[in-house]
Amino acid sequence: MDLSAINPVLLVASLIVAAVPFLLAAIGELVAEKSGMLNLGVEGMMITGAICGFAAAVQSGSPLTGFLAAAAGGAALSLLYAFLTLATLANQVASGLALTLFGLGLSSKLGRGYVGIKPPASATLDIPVLSDLPVVGRILFSHDVMVYFSFALVAAVWAFLKYTRAGLILRAVGENHDAAHALGYKVKLIRLMAIAFGGACAGLGGAYISLIRVPQWTEGMTAGAGWIALALVVFASWKPWRVLLGAWLFGGVTVLQLNLQAAGIAIPVEYLSISPYLITILVLVVMSADRSRAPASLGRIFHASQ
Repeated sequence: MDLSAINPVLLVASLIVAAVPFLLAAIGELVAEKSGMLNLGVEGMMITGAICGFAAAVQSGSPLTGFLAAAAGGAALSLLYAFLTLATLANQVASGLALTLFGLGLSSKLGRGYVGIKPPASATLDIPVLSDLPVVGRILFSHDVMVYFSFALVAAVWAFLKYTRAGLILRAVGENHDAAHALGYKVKLIRLMAIAFGGACAGLGGAYISLIRVPQWTEGMTAGAGWIALALVVFASWKPWRVLLGAWLFGGVTVLQLNLQAAGIAIPVEYLSISPYLITILVLVVMSADRSRAPASLGRIFHASQ
């Protein structure tokens, strides 16, 4: 056992990178849930985004094209959930679980021809002067563009929900869809856009795994990241900035267990591998005791005729 082999600066820098898939997927799901839609299909949308982004990047040679395709793939799959829940009024929980299973199966079929292929490399955004600073430079200013995009997205969602009229309407729909409908707001359209946004963000999170975090395609490579993203929304009490902190927490757990293995800690590998999921369960148990901050209409079916 050699704990000196763990570089704390690299550890913190790595956890920021590891947190990006969780952060992107969770912030999208937060917006969807703020509108009153409980989409448990995040895992399916992430894995679909992972293969769509990977395939597009390999075929085009451009990581940017890959991320755009991933967002489109995740959003497209989310529209299936929107159709089931908004058009046919199917149960949201059952529809979300079906979406996850469908996404896993679809990605498995689409990814058969991409096993063993390396995607085009994504450039690291080294910021002059700032990236050369000791400690801080390595931690904050030497990452890829998607890291900074995820930070900007959290800030944008926070500002949107807190300061804009559209954000107020979205929250009103999530709190009381019948009252919002009575005021003349198009509840189903608002929820459709929120669902599509959540799907696009989940797709981006999946593509980050396949293009940057683990630059290759492997069946089922999201490995439960979508479920962790769902837990993060609850952990954050539906607040964007808490999603950021929660993503860093879970990213840190993921990176720490890998570093402990490399340092030769005498703990069975299986225990370290399941640690992020154990923490997820603990978070859900603790936070589920207080649902007072959850949107009041979350998971409820909306009947426009009421």
